Amino acid sequence: MAEYDLTAKLIAYLDRHLAIPLLSFLSENDIFPADQIIKAQYELAKETNMVDYYAGLYQQVYPGEDVPEEFAEKRKLAMETNERLEGEAQAVLDVIEKPEVAQALRQDKNQNLQYLKDNYGLTLDQITALYNFGQFQYTYGNYTGAADYLYHFRILSTSTSLLLSAHWGKLASDILGGKWDSALEELNRLKDFIETSGAVSGPPGGTPGSAALAQLQSRTWLLHWSLFVYFNHEQGRTLLLDTFLSPAYLNTIQTSCPWILRYLVAAAIISRKAISTTSTSRTVRTSLSTIVKLVQTEDYQYKDPITDFLKQLYVDFDFEEAQQCLQVAEKVIENDFFLEGFKDEFLENARYVVSEAYCRIHQRIDIAELSKRLNLDPAEGEKWIVNLIRESRSTPGSGASPFSVDTAKIDLEQNVITTSKPTLPVYQTVIERTKGLAFRTQAIGAAMAKRAGGGAENEPAEGGESGGKGGRGGRREREEKGNTTTPAAA
Repeated sequence: MAEYDLTAKLIAYLDRHLAIPLLSFLSENDIFPADQIIKAQYELAKETNMVDYYAGLYQQVYPGEDVPEEFAEKRKLAMETNERLEGEAQAVLDVIEKPEVAQALRQDKNQNLQYLKDNYGLTLDQITALYNFGQFQYTYGNYTGAADYLYHFRILSTSTSLLLSAHWGKLASDILGGKWDSALEELNRLKDFIETSGAVSGPPGGTPGSAALAQLQSRTWLLHWSLFVYFNHEQGRTLLLDTFLSPAYLNTIQTSCPWILRYLVAAAIISRKAISTTSTSRTVRTSLSTIVKLVQTEDYQYKDPITDFLKQLYVDFDFEEAQQCLQVAEKVIENDFFLEGFKDEFLENARYVVSEAYCRIHQRIDIAELSKRLNLDPAEGEKWIVNLIRESRSTPGSGASPFSVDTAKIDLEQNVITTSKPTLPVYQTVIERTKGLAFRTQAIGAAMAKRAGGGAENEPAEGGESGGKGGRGGRREREEKGNTTTPAAA
């Protein structure tokens, strides 16, 4: 399964602390040699302030050797730095945590800064101490403390560059702490911050395209970081579809990171039955058809058994090949950090989409043949199909089954299912196909008017920092041995 492992690609867009859990997960499998994994963990951790953690890794990498004395010196320096920064930050906290100050603060940050300066002598440089200490706490392993200090800094500061870094650091801290509701809120704030006009610019003195490139980089990083949130939050898979299928992020996937298609396809399949029975956005409801087109288009750039399963099913209609892809996809999911906790859900919903596609092109369905396509033995397959029909009859009109509630009939003697679909009247077909015509015409007219009025303006873009944030993720919580620390804001 090593050829399908995405760890190396993902780590390139993750902070070193977010990468460490991925490597820890690999060490639990036999995909790569254990000594290589431990050495990679050590190389990642040694640049942090998690001295006790990487000292333990050093002893595993170099058994029989004494721990270098410089490790003790680094630990002492880290403790001294922590104590100094804590004193500077506490002076600010003592002021802003006073009840009268909390009541006096308003939405206007400049007004708040002037109030703090006039009444308590606090300057912007002193407030930056909250950022410095929050960042160090993050590298030191205190993720809850880092989130608190970065939150207070973000409320008061007006520095655009530090605010962006604080957003990344706060998101990383929430991920590391396993606070998924808070992490989702922070993810949405960061997404809005990146898209806000003028929030981020390109490098000083850069070319006109440098701002757009910086924004593309920020979106690429956000896509990778968001995997921790979307595959841990209760509603994460549906929210992933909403975000990843938006035009800006869809373009980012195609341009910078086509391997994210694996998670897009997986989320669409995992959510398939839920989408059929719940109220969701139009983007989510039509996600599978959109993703099928995307997988077909990007097949030359990236494919794996998960994406190929969808292509074989909905593009080639090769059910035998789709069956083979599903068997391999099961093993790929078992060895994927983000997907391994969703294996059962994926397989159940994959069988649903197989039966859905199969019933679209067959009116007389052999239960044994369909069971084979579902990777089930005949007895299990018959039971699964019967339960699916019962489910559709218990919730008529929900669309939760590929079988028609009224017309699906089981012939136990011949072991077949017969089904038929009512033909839509012509006028209904015309309505369905033209319902979005007015909106599209209006959008084209607006674009033409804008072009005629002087040309499209360059979009302001935003760029995030390429490093310096991290966290702990995965379906299950994993406790790191010793201090676990991550550089929050670069």
